[in-house]
Amino acid sequence: ARIFMLVVSPCLLLSGVAKSLNRLEYEPTWESLDSRPLPAWFDQAKFGIFIHWGVYSVPSFGSEWFWWYWQEKQRPEYVKFMKRNYPPDFKYEDFGPQFTAQFFNASHWADLFQASGAKYIVLTTKHHEGFTLWGSQYSWNWNAVDEGPKRDIVKELEVAIRNRTALHFGLYYSLFEWFNPLFLEDQFSSFHKRQFPVSKMLPELYELVNNYQPELLWADGDGGAPDSYWNSTGFLAWLYNESPVRDIVVTNDRWGAGTICKHGGYYTCQDRYHPGHIMPHKWENCMTIDKVSWGYRRNAGICDYFTIEELVKQLVETVSCGGNLLMNIGPTRDGIISPIFEERLRQMGTWLSVNGEAIYGTHTWRSPNDTVTPDVWYTFKPKENLVYAIFLKWPTSGYLFLGEPKAIWSSTMVKLLGHGQPLNWTSLEPSGIVVKLPQLTISQLPCQWGWTLSLTNVI
Repeated sequence: ARIFMLVVSPCLLLSGVAKSLNRLEYEPTWESLDSRPLPAWFDQAKFGIFIHWGVYSVPSFGSEWFWWYWQEKQRPEYVKFMKRNYPPDFKYEDFGPQFTAQFFNASHWADLFQASGAKYIVLTTKHHEGFTLWGSQYSWNWNAVDEGPKRDIVKELEVAIRNRTALHFGLYYSLFEWFNPLFLEDQFSSFHKRQFPVSKMLPELYELVNNYQPELLWADGDGGAPDSYWNSTGFLAWLYNESPVRDIVVTNDRWGAGTICKHGGYYTCQDRYHPGHIMPHKWENCMTIDKVSWGYRRNAGICDYFTIEELVKQLVETVSCGGNLLMNIGPTRDGIISPIFEERLRQMGTWLSVNGEAIYGTHTWRSPNDTVTPDVWYTFKPKENLVYAIFLKWPTSGYLFLGEPKAIWSSTMVKLLGHGQPLNWTSLEPSGIVVKLPQLTISQLPCQWGWTLSLTNVI
């Protein structure tokens, strides 16, 4: 008798297994990748903390683009700063050992982020300078384990966030590096060569995802190269289909020249993006408490920092238009979150402890802001039939005029969050209501920087 053997390709077998497990769902094309639903946690979170920390925190002058502005652009203020403070043969790499992180305590950071009311963080694991905050196998001697802190910063923060808080753990990664010889050679070839992504960037991204399992991956810095150079679609197909975070990971839109505000999980469009109206696609406003810089600046004055009133306004306006606010801090080279940043974070947490109901898990309403009274912004919880009107100025008359909501005499109820008692209101025609606010002393106010009315059963 003859024995017939059917030879099946191992690739086909693996593919079949993967498909049966619902793994190979997305093709490495933007059309397929963009069809992936955004994991629900991100839209519900609304507020996150961005952390820019690296070797640029050592000079802590000008901005996190210090190396580029000093060496490449030779901006006079940067050149002068170096001449005045460092010997003539000093190189940027010499800042590495001075990035000590000696006071970095991941538990303290985690507790502060929890107190801020944020629901996720994004740590810069590598900026355009190329220095990695973990012991990257592909960044020999230019990483936080070999140089400076001699510690795996990413791992320490990951463990603290996951053990001490309910926050989602996110990581930022710059695709390109200003002065990496491989990238510069690829750039010189008009990106026909692909040495840098093949030997450095892609291996590091796989390393980050497999070792630290981020729930958010914040790509940046395309260096003018198209997504095909970076193989972004190939990497994202792996991330969504096979990676250990495939079901929960959220990505942004910075995956190569031309992808921003067009492809990816959610849109950032540009730094400090704030459209002021409802956007059809999920978006994020990434912005800085220091108005000028993402990294820590020793030369910043008090006027360079946003006040808590301004930050609450940013959060409220962003969420009313369907976005998330990613608010940035820059720690010092030794790992201290300076008192001004700590105060702003704790103030935001205080505000959210009263008004968070109108922020977390909300949706956009039919109008983001009021047509009659400026600085009134709306959010919505459809299941509860609740509209929230967040007003940033307490009217001196004691009456708040709202032009948008239409009340129902028998069932509309109005409350001030943190106060609790139903408030009296009068209907306006054809739409709108006037709410009589409670007479409260400053110490009786539920919070200091913006207040919220919950409106039950309005249309």
